[in-house]
Amino acid sequence: MHFITCPECGQAVDCRNLGDVLHHDEPGHDPLPPNARSGPPLAFVEPMLPTLVEIAPDGEDWIHEIKYDGYRTQLVIDGPEIRAFTRNGQDWSERYTPLVAAAGALSCQRAIIDGELIVQDDAGRSDFDALRSAIGRDPDRLVFMAFDALHLDGTDLRPLAVEQRRERLEKVIGDFDPTSPIHFSADVRGGGRAFFDAVDGMGLEGIVSKRRGTRYQSGRTRNWLKIKAWTVEEFIVVGTEATPGEPVSALLARETGEGLEYAGGAAVTLPTDSREVFYAAAEQLARDRPLSGMPRSKKARWIEPLMRVRVRHLKGSDKGAGERRPENVR
Repeated sequence: MHFITCPECGQAVDCRNLGDVLHHDEPGHDPLPPNARSGPPLAFVEPMLPTLVEIAPDGEDWIHEIKYDGYRTQLVIDGPEIRAFTRNGQDWSERYTPLVAAAGALSCQRAIIDGELIVQDDAGRSDFDALRSAIGRDPDRLVFMAFDALHLDGTDLRPLAVEQRRERLEKVIGDFDPTSPIHFSADVRGGGRAFFDAVDGMGLEGIVSKRRGTRYQSGRTRNWLKIKAWTVEEFIVVGTEATPGEPVSALLARETGEGLEYAGGAAVTLPTDSREVFYAAAEQLARDRPLSGMPRSKKARWIEPLMRVRVRHLKGSDKGAGERRPENVR
């Protein structure tokens, strides 16, 4: 797997110890192309996933990064072949064409780079709703925040410590270039709770904390933790849903310029008196069918969209990642 073929003589050349320029000592034979492949083709790797916790870890054993609200994306650079994959391994290269083009200018020939694809608002914060729109309508707005490297020019970096992988990644990305859609996601060492408070104060979604000295391991892990900030938002109640053994859920919709948009369910955790008022109002507002655009549910009891509630929930979008976002009607 470490051999490539010389285009002049057909000789198999061992590429493992030949440096950046691949060549051999046959007179008159040109150096092998720098993007000549050594090793098997690179492919998508199942990503490492953080565990949601309530409190950021403190201590010097952790580094902390801003948590971006976007799509987890993996760049696979294999010489001239560059692909962009979603978190689940779907090839979205054609949707991310500006990102793929920019990856070809990085200072590497082969790499697997892990990161988050986002769109930024005027204040520099990631905007998930704008991201979904930009993918189809304005892909030049896409920004890739690179935070890990799994492979680099023939070397599997996954066994290395996270701080070593990130050091190599930062060299590949280079200095900040506002004209490039590929940026390095900076980190701070220690002080996790203070960093989270600062991020929360800026209105950002939260942080990701990573234990120093740990390797890249696919799947859910507690060596990476995500801590998300809470926010309170107002919604319209469009129905209720009861599941045995669980609190009643209020089915919610968000007001948009185009009407009501379904936003999901939230547990009704009101004080007893307020909860009874909520149930009575829901009974009086009952209707036979859901509003247009609402999901089908055999357990749902739909109501007229005349009741507003305040809901406490975690910041950021819910992308169906397998962890239910806590939401409560307050």
